[in-house]
Amino acid sequence: MMFDRLFSRPDAVARHRTGPLAEERLAFLIHLADQGMSHWLLQKFAFHILAAAHSLRLAERSHEAITAAEIDKQAVRWARRPRRTSQPSNPKRARQRFLCHVTQWLKFLGRWQGPPAPTSPTARQVAAFADYLRLERNLALATISRCCWTVRRLLHRLGPAASSLHEIRINQVDEALLAMVSQDEYAPATVRTFANDLRAFFRYAETRGWCRKGLAEAIKGPRLFALQSLPSGPSWDDVGRLLATAEGDQAVDIRDRAILMLLAIYALRAGEVNRLRLEDFDWEREVLSVSGSKTRRTRTYPLTRPVGDAVLRYLKEVRPRSAHRQVFLTLRAPIRPLRQALGSIVAKRLRALGLSLPHYGPHALRHACAAHLLARGLSLKEIGDHLGHADYEQATRIYAKVDLVGLRQVAEIELGGLL
Repeated sequence: MMFDRLFSRPDAVARHRTGPLAEERLAFLIHLADQGMSHWLLQKFAFHILAAAHSLRLAERSHEAITAAEIDKQAVRWARRPRRTSQPSNPKRARQRFLCHVTQWLKFLGRWQGPPAPTSPTARQVAAFADYLRLERNLALATISRCCWTVRRLLHRLGPAASSLHEIRINQVDEALLAMVSQDEYAPATVRTFANDLRAFFRYAETRGWCRKGLAEAIKGPRLFALQSLPSGPSWDDVGRLLATAEGDQAVDIRDRAILMLLAIYALRAGEVNRLRLEDFDWEREVLSVSGSKTRRTRTYPLTRPVGDAVLRYLKEVRPRSAHRQVFLTLRAPIRPLRQALGSIVAKRLRALGLSLPHYGPHALRHACAAHLLARGLSLKEIGDHLGHADYEQATRIYAKVDLVGLRQVAEIELGGLL
């Protein structure tokens, strides 16, 4: 029986066998085991779902769905419980694990009650906007999520004044954007992105007759100066140090080295690496095909020997057997594509180097690659092609500002060595 395999102490086995909803808990644990989940993680799930069965009185409420708020309340109590071990606790992590594990179990049972569906007119309009971005604009899910989050944030800030889009005035939008800079302390460049998102939403709203005409074009973000936001990433020497951190023979190092090389050498975006599929690597022709995150066009690169060797080693020695076609998967069950985990993989290794960077995610390596190519003398057109920019004049010329040493050398000629 599953409980006998998970626990060696007779009292622990008896507690799990005789606890409420034993059959339902057992069926869920068997389901997880069939997915290849580790013994340690199965134990964690078993502890959490038994505690939830008691604290939520699930056996007594056999026909009730359990809300996310109820689960979170019990997760907080679980995180604050007295511990028998002397090891330091992490209440935040304990709460998140309890919440995640119990939610998965209740979804498995069909007893999880998610947040209510949107009922207000503006909520339905935002949902329609999301469908438009997905179906007609074919934008990435992350972009759609950000745009809709921005719109909801604005409507929430306006409060009752936003009960109807027809009632919204441009001065209200301006005040909300200004508050994001002065009160919420968002960077002007970020608020400018928010303004672009709002402009896209209200343009769509105008076509549907939901708001006043001209409102979209009146939305202006903060003014940004030409040298205000330089792309900043690690130096190319630091990129070499970063790759050296993944030279080991452990499974996580082998996988991470392949990921880091793709990000640094090809300047790929995180979403592009996440979407790589096994068939994108043509090993006979030594070609890599990449589906662009923004343009959705496929770019092809010559597959360099070091990158190819790193990816091939990962595929042969580390990648779990799975029906998923994505190249990079989790190493522990349940086996699934990495998705958001890729950002934390890069950030953890960059922070370990002790670098002071404005951002530690995968995009920092993209900036590092662009600056390195510029320093090697490549043209903006060549760099833009490598980065997959549709308009290299607009998107790539900002990297020219990175080569400050070269610009100072030119300036010294003109200014008589005053710099």
